[in-house]
Parts: sequence; C-alpha cells; structure tokens
Amino acid sequence: MTVDPNQRKRADNLPPPPGPEEGLAAESELLRSYATTRDEAAREELVNRFLPFARSLAMRYSGGVEPSEDLIQVASLGLVSALERFDPERGVPFAAFAGPTILGELRRHFRDRVWTLRVPRGLQERIRDVDGAIAKLSHELERSPTVTEIAEVLDIHEADVLEAFEATVARRTVSLDAPSAGAEPGEEAPMTERIGVDDPGFELVEDREAIDASADVLDETEREVLRLRFAEDLTQSKIAEQVGYSQMHVSRILRRALGKLRDAADDREG
Repeated sequence: MTVDPNQRKRADNLPPPPGPEEGLAAESELLRSYATTRDEAAREELVNRFLPFARSLAMRYSGGVEPSEDLIQVASLGLVSALERFDPERGVPFAAFAGPTILGELRRHFRDRVWTLRVPRGLQERIRDVDGAIAKLSHELERSPTVTEIAEVLDIHEADVLEAFEATVARRTVSLDAPSAGAEPGEEAPMTERIGVDDPGFELVEDREAIDASADVLDETEREVLRLRFAEDLTQSKIAEQVGYSQMHVSRILRRALGKLRDAADDREG
C-alpha cells in the first residue's frame, strides 16, 4: 500500500494526543468552570466523562433481582448529585468525592426499593440501624453481639431488635420451585413437595361439635352410628358391618338421628 507523501506530511504536522496529565488538567479546569458558571454544556461534558466510572460502580451490584439498566440509572443520578455538590477548591479529586455519593444512592435504592415484600419505612430504617450496630459491635467485641447489647447501643427495646431481624427476611423470598434447604445431594426436592394439603377431617369438626352438644337427645345406637359416620368417616356399609344392622337400617338410623339434632338445634335457637 502506497502512502501519499502529502498525507504523511499533514499527519506529521498534527499535534500529539493529550497525555494523562494534560487530560487531568483539562478535566480539573472543566470542573472549576462548571462550579463557577453552572454551564449546561460543561455539565453534559463532565457527565459523559465520568459516566463509565458510575457505570462500573453500578455493575458491582449486577446479577441480582434488579435490572442493570435500573442500576446504571441510579448511579447516573448519584453522579449528577455529586457534580452539583462538588467544590474544586477543597483539592479532592472528583472521582474520590463522587464514588461514595454514587454508592450511597445505590445502597439507598436497594434499601427502599428492592424488597420482595414491602415493610414500613420506619422499620426499614431500623433494620439499617441494627445492621450498622451489629457491624460496629462485632468489630469492638470481636464476637457477635447479643440482642440486649444491640438494643442498648440503639436505645430501643429488645423486641424492636427482634422485629428487625424478622423483617429482614422480607428482602428476599424463596421460590417454591427451589430445592429444599439441607437436602442431601441428588435428593433435592422442590419446596412445593413439602407443603401439606388440607386435612379432610377438618370438614367434620362442626358435625362432631353438633353431635356432642346434642348427644342427650339421641339413644346409644344413634350416637354410635353418628360417631362411626362422622368421627370415623365410615361408609354406611362399613357401619352396618360393625353394628350388626343392614345398610338400609343404618340409613334410617342416620336420618332419624340427624332429624333429632336439627330439632334440638332449632329449639336452642328459638
């Protein structure tokens, strides 16, 4: 490939690209300019320059329940907030100043928004305070603090600490399709298989209570037939085998006994 001598000459006359020091100097000048003038164009240029930095902080929290796009948006808002409060005269690099602000916005987003189950704002704040007290006391005591110690530090009741512990589980819920905790390898079964079913015997509770309440109006045979039918949940044919009557006779006993119970119930209500 032949290079045009004129092109080479023009390239040789171009100024070299700015080095790191020149880039930082231009960045500092832009920050000072915006702090003084609040020029929209300067702010847009600064946001574009530091947006990759904010995005990198947001990506620390990626991979969870929150979409990456939402995290980047929160980090961008933190970047703009830091830019509005930054004072170049303090001599602190902007990235060092903006980093904690952006991370704080991300943590606040998770604290206030990323709750699978919503809990009152005051309780959310208490959870944050309890978490902070645990971290502080764990460092000072070199062990896990007790509920009493946490309550004393925060000047709250122990019950409030325990409530914060319980509410913490609202941050995440577990899918019913997830394997049961503690399952042996190869025997992981979804949690749905551990959920029980309604006991059909519950449907008989009211009947049993009615029988017990009005048992004095029934004779011994009627009470026994009703017990076998509603307490033992036997069929009429099975009852007939146990009491020594025909199934038809058992059916008549049941109708008679239930009629007596209804009459007794009506008399009580009347």
